[in-house]
Amino acid sequence: MRSLIALVLLMCGLASPGLAQTEAPSPVTLKPGDTLNISVMQDPKLDRSVVIDPNGQIAFPLAGHITADGLTPQRLERILKSRLQRNYKDAGDLDVTVAVANAAKPDVPEDDLKPKIFITGEVLRPGPYPIRQATTLVQAISIAGGLGPYAARKRIQIHRGSGADETIFHFDYKAYEDGLNLDSNIQLRAGDVIIVPERGILE
Repeated sequence: MRSLIALVLLMCGLASPGLAQTEAPSPVTLKPGDTLNISVMQDPKLDRSVVIDPNGQIAFPLAGHITADGLTPQRLERILKSRLQRNYKDAGDLDVTVAVANAAKPDVPEDDLKPKIFITGEVLRPGPYPIRQATTLVQAISIAGGLGPYAARKRIQIHRGSGADETIFHFDYKAYEDGLNLDSNIQLRAGDVIIVPERGILE
């Protein structure tokens, strides 16, 4: 009887060789330009869409900046959960979900001809934006939907260039609203990265 069962199993295996040789699909990994939908079941106010910036990072309230490039969505979920959990000790085990809403398209020559700026952090619609005409920092923030509720309005940064040639400009949005430091509202260049940090507890 055992020999008969073994023979039947062997025949089934020979009849379906494709099933035995099927490889598991490679896991999806995140990359700059991907748009992510992130939700926290216990606090819907944190739900938002974020874009992985050219440096491979995202900014998320109460979690700070996280390098997402090369991670799977599940791995990013675990990192977010770990960082957020300390702020929700009474909420039990947090349920954090990361979904890729729009994967970055492979670079093509047509896209290379379109100059872009990148806005990340505490704005309502972070992401890359083409600049077809002269655009100032305040105009760019407006294009991105304005500052979010957790924005550190006095500590906005503009990163220009990379590596040893990188220059960082600082902008105080609150002072600009009050009519001060008007010259700090600089005109942007293609490739500029605008970072709006999350405000601290005492800000």
